[in-house]
Amino acid sequence: MNLRQFAALLNLSPTTVSRALNGFPEVNAETRERVLAAAAQYGYRPNTVARRLATGRTDSIGLIYPFEPSDLGDPVFLDVIAGITERLAEEQMDLVIVSAAKSNELATYHRVVSGSRVDGLIVARTQVDDPRLSYLQDKNFPFVAHGRSNLKQPYPWFDYDNEAGMRMAVERLAGFGHRDIALVSSPLNMNFAAQRRQGFLLGLDAAGLEAVPAHLVVGGLSSEQGREAMERLLVSSPRPTAVVVDNNVAAVGVLQALRRAGLALGRDISAIVFGNMPAHDGEASTVSAVVQPEPRKAGRTLAELMLARLAGKPIAELTQLWKPVLVAGDTDGPLPG
Repeated sequence: MNLRQFAALLNLSPTTVSRALNGFPEVNAETRERVLAAAAQYGYRPNTVARRLATGRTDSIGLIYPFEPSDLGDPVFLDVIAGITERLAEEQMDLVIVSAAKSNELATYHRVVSGSRVDGLIVARTQVDDPRLSYLQDKNFPFVAHGRSNLKQPYPWFDYDNEAGMRMAVERLAGFGHRDIALVSSPLNMNFAAQRRQGFLLGLDAAGLEAVPAHLVVGGLSSEQGREAMERLLVSSPRPTAVVVDNNVAAVGVLQALRRAGLALGRDISAIVFGNMPAHDGEASTVSAVVQPEPRKAGRTLAELMLARLAGKPIAELTQLWKPVLVAGDTDGPLPG
């Protein structure tokens, strides 16, 4: 059944039916409900290409991402993507993932926006000062940030409370009697890393502890960088009795370095990771971690915020901050001796 036949069935014009199906405001509510009910009854599906031409929309949301090999092994990232995809599919929309090199990521944003390839963008791994968000805001292009940034104007975002999560980790280790706690950070231009470092320092201060500059190590977002960072800490003097890692990917390398040094986790040295740990060969311990609960639901929430942004909901109302949870494992424990 084509549009003309469907419209004749309802004794309406094809234009009215098309506008009702596409949500145009000039169609009254009663007519819209009648058209939608009939479409469901007769299994009518409008032509996708025609609908996009009529509305000027692509029915797709973009995610531009500078992929690293470790990203595809991160269960949290994959669950978030699954949640976004599921929620958009319920609205007959697609998630389009565009891989971009770090060196020209902003240029990719320019091409996608200027070419009107998507209706909106979800921006991941926000930076403290993020030129991507500033560009989208200047262009008045719909976006939702997965994380926060320093922007002067309100913008839609979803995030976990990074500072609170890190304070929980430090409080737990200080409660075990640890006085020399190290931190392995992601690059500090990334907003979550800066927030987690601030939470770490606030946690030390609340426990009456001082930060040791040599034990605040900027690692990276790969297992190799995590291993190298931990190896530097192991040869420092004095050696820290506990370590917090601010991301789950570098944590794989941190734990490898501790095992290679012959240290028993939770006994010789304690470790807490911020983030759900990916499965890893040779991992016998249950890692103590500050986890971001329900990542698939978080993905659905990002999609909900995006849909609300497209529907015209006030931007200042489109923010959500979720609380992380500390899950005890056996990689931390009382101070040795």
